[in-house]
Amino acid sequence: MRDRWFGATGRRVPEISLEGELELGDALVLDTVDVEALRTAHDAGRPVVVRAHTADEVKKALVRPEVASALVDDPALLDLDLTELTYG
Repeated sequence: MRDRWFGATGRRVPEISLEGELELGDALVLDTVDVEALRTAHDAGRPVVVRAHTADEVKKALVRPEVASALVDDPALLDLDLTELTYG
């Protein structure tokens, strides 16, 4: 599993996390990718996570460098091969 920086906290987190298993603190939690909200939070050093229910939603969230983690409710999504999803 690959990790990403959790905003400016100095902490690294899994790029895909099961809902409820990641300590979010003051992270911005989005239900969809909102580019303006991502930029604002990122500029402030605030971590951003996006909820995702499908492989496509996970991919859409993680193409954004501002997103620290995609939160999923289906454990099967934890095993996604993002390289395969992206490049085939």
